Amino acid sequence: MRILLLILLVLSQTCLIAQVRNGETFQKDYQIKIAKTNTPVKIDGVFDEEVWKRAQKVSSFWQKYPDDKAKAKHATEVQTAYDDKFLYVAYTAYDSGKVFIQSLKRDIGHDGNDCVALVIDPINTRNNGFFFVVNAYNAQSEDQLTSNGDGVSFSWDQTWFSETKRYGDRWTAEMAIPFKSIRYPADKKMWGINFVRVDTKTNEYSTWTNVPVNFSSHDIGYTGALVWEDAPPKPGANTVLVPFVTTEVTENRLNGDPLSAKPNAGFDAKIGLTSSLNLDLTVNPDFSQIEVDRQVTNLTRFNIFFPERRTFFLENADLFSSYGIDPIRPFYSRRIGLDKNGNKIPILFGARVTGNIAKKTRIGFMNMQTGRQGDYAPENYTALSVDQRIFSRSVIKAYFLNRANFLTDAEKKANPLDAFSRNAGIEYNYSDLEGKWGAWATYHHSFKPDIKKDNGYYSLGVSYNSRNFGFVQDLTNLGTNYYADMGFIERIENYDASRDTLVRVGFKHSYTNAEYKIIPTKGKLIGIRFELENYIVFNQDNSFNERNTSFSNSIEFRNTSRFSYGINDSEVDLLFPISFTGATPLPVNKYRYQNLEVNYRSDFRRPFSFRISGGTGGFYNGTNRSLSAGITFRKLPNTNLDLNFQYNKLEFPDPYGSTELFLISQRTEINFSTKVFWTTFFQYNTQRNNMNINSRLQYRFKPMSDLFLVYTDNYFTSPLFKSRNRALVFKLNYWFNL
Repeated sequence: MRILLLILLVLSQTCLIAQVRNGETFQKDYQIKIAKTNTPVKIDGVFDEEVWKRAQKVSSFWQKYPDDKAKAKHATEVQTAYDDKFLYVAYTAYDSGKVFIQSLKRDIGHDGNDCVALVIDPINTRNNGFFFVVNAYNAQSEDQLTSNGDGVSFSWDQTWFSETKRYGDRWTAEMAIPFKSIRYPADKKMWGINFVRVDTKTNEYSTWTNVPVNFSSHDIGYTGALVWEDAPPKPGANTVLVPFVTTEVTENRLNGDPLSAKPNAGFDAKIGLTSSLNLDLTVNPDFSQIEVDRQVTNLTRFNIFFPERRTFFLENADLFSSYGIDPIRPFYSRRIGLDKNGNKIPILFGARVTGNIAKKTRIGFMNMQTGRQGDYAPENYTALSVDQRIFSRSVIKAYFLNRANFLTDAEKKANPLDAFSRNAGIEYNYSDLEGKWGAWATYHHSFKPDIKKDNGYYSLGVSYNSRNFGFVQDLTNLGTNYYADMGFIERIENYDASRDTLVRVGFKHSYTNAEYKIIPTKGKLIGIRFELENYIVFNQDNSFNERNTSFSNSIEFRNTSRFSYGINDSEVDLLFPISFTGATPLPVNKYRYQNLEVNYRSDFRRPFSFRISGGTGGFYNGTNRSLSAGITFRKLPNTNLDLNFQYNKLEFPDPYGSTELFLISQRTEINFSTKVFWTTFFQYNTQRNNMNINSRLQYRFKPMSDLFLVYTDNYFTSPLFKSRNRALVFKLNYWFNL
């Protein structure tokens, strides 16, 4: 621990003296002057307005992926302009004339699509920004960016305009982004900006600035400068009201509930409080249009993490959900409005304030109120987060969480720990100016009725990420009485199969990951990666609990196909009996086993592509043989058909049983245009004894205004086709810019 603290201190001082390639030097080397126009630009992808004849043009993009040492194979030209309402961007992407996309749906993102994108940081602190993407068939995606470099989810929604045109040797894209949608201080005359292009045919990402290969193309630490001769127009007020109405017809045969219909209504609102602070309101929110979870086969002893899909909780989610590390998150938004089994709990209303209150200070506040659902009592959830930027790219942040339960006296007496749950914590996340070195130190504390000890969680870590080498080391200690009712902790609750109960056990862990990357410049290969990972867990008394050591090697080909294999060595000192077959539980004992897995994915750009993986080896005192395969058919730009199959065969010596697990999923996506989409998702899961059909028709009749028709049906897999429940939902929402 002392060594990690020393490293943390040294790295903090290093940032003051390091001379490296970074965003500060980029904004001197890469500058584009924005042209002013008094005539609105017609968004048609043609570029015949007068302003495009005189606006500065930048080109000569750098390769970002698979390498960052050469210029892009195909030329890209970009121009910028503005009037009193819009920021305009014009792209010309030269290529063979054929384009590849995966979908016409909004928020499909940039990966695997021929597209162009805009990265802007209006405050120009390399802390937060915006990402606007349009693919060659004019499907839009947008999101907010943060300095931690996490992947984008495209959950942030705003109204903006674009149009594309396709020619024999190029395609063009024209964007118009309302100033009031992005929020900024009006006196800022230099913005951070970058331009991104994805050319799927050549398997290449390129950027205007020379972003290092080991960082995301949208990393806001490597922007150039957008230079304003005059101060940009004031963004103006940004107030949005999105009312909705729904009608839901349901039938629950499992509970004996007859067919019934229920109308509903509510609204969301977005209000710009200042040039950089926003208020979001929701009353009686409805998420019936959200796609169902993708089911998985769980062969661990613990609960698994399902990602959040509800858009209200995804916007600005990093302010709350980035605390902790992946297996330990104090805030997990799926705790709000969903019970432990994923069933809906009604949310009555909620409010969220997010944004910057100073140049380097970002805040988030959220309050949500749920209603009673059967025996599930009403709850109020409050979250407060403050991020303070220090040095160049480092952050000190703190949070407070509170879950208050409105229990009856009888419920409090029966479950006193359910009365409330509070968490508070502080984290220091260091990053040097170049973004290669990182380190963190965190402390978290939980508060529960009558619990005074073993209720802390802390971690220390260091990371390094360069062109060819990456390293992560994390040390964590989590007390047995650290509760996170608003969060997710993967292994704090241990299932005891002999007593059919959950037992809380705190733990300490050490996680180490090292990888080495080779980036060939010629030939069929574009990347070779070797990775070594070790995860070891100790009980609170420092006795051994579990270890998993793995080595993997992956090879990526220039035609987008991939091959990989991995070898794992596991050792477990089982604390409680567990069964994976429904037979006699495996006894408390020490187990050691090894397994091997091999994977291959073909060129996904072809009309037919496939993926296959197989594994074999030990599993506790038995064996696990697995096979998974998938095939995808695409008919551009309208049709995607995807079929996946997963099989596991677990065999243990008598009397511990054997079982076969099947997971089959099929997804059909038909995009009639960039406004009308039909998606059907079928899942068959024997482990959960559930078969699900989810079919959704969406018509976007106006920007950000939709009509949904959603059908969901659930059956047992055994007995096959025995009905559980079904629902048909009609939803209409309308986006008003006030």
